This record gives sequence, C-alpha cells and structure tokens, in this order.
Amino acid sequence: MDAKKLDAIPLFSSLSKSERNQAAQWADTIDVPEGTELAREGSFAHEFFVIASGTAEVRRGGEVVTELGPGDFFGEIGLLETERRTASVLATSPLTAIVMFQREFRELERRHPDVAERLRAAIRARLPD
Repeated sequence: MDAKKLDAIPLFSSLSKSERNQAAQWADTIDVPEGTELAREGSFAHEFFVIASGTAEVRRGGEVVTELGPGDFFGEIGLLETERRTASVLATSPLTAIVMFQREFRELERRHPDVAERLRAAIRARLPD
C-alpha cells in the first residue's frame, strides 16, 4: 500500500518516514460497501483494521456499543489477547480500511514498541475489568 496513507493515521504518527514505509509494506488497503461485516463476534481473529475513511459500528451481543470513523482501529484484542473477536464490526457507510494480517501485525508490535503500547492501552480501555 502507499505509505502516504499512513501519514494521516494517528496510530502511526510516532513512526519515522522509513518506519511508515515498512509498515505500509506489511499492510493492504480494502474498500468495502456499506453493510459489510468486517469482524464477527466469537470468530477467530486473523487481521487488524484501521479505518482510513468511512464509518462502522461495533456490536457486542447484537447491541451497538460504539461507532468508529477515520483513524479508529479494531481487531487488536483478538490478535493480542483473546484469539477470538470480542465484538462484531459492521461498515455503516462505504469504508476504506488498512488491513494488517496477524504475522505482520506481530512484527509491527515487535519492532515498534511505542505503537504496541498504544494498542495495549486501547485494549485496556476496551476490555471489561
């Protein structure tokens, strides 16, 4: 994917230009129509998503728990903590997302501890006590 797309994503803002170029090599960009289910609660987690444009809603137990927009991310809990999705995510508009599969996501975490810490802080905020 084009590394310039990562420039506008707060999660990657601490990375240098060369580090963003590396992260871009590990990621793909997808475009999905409104109504697409990007993650299903209870299913195995294989990828991490960052919304570049568009909106989505997070549902747990069929109830909407939050709405997501550009710069928001999801999928990290399943990759780092639980192996399974803790919620479903549904595109509520046409959506463009940056997608990183588990192996590349783990490499990003290993090479860039500052990004990993942001992800872990998000996990702590999202998981119930």
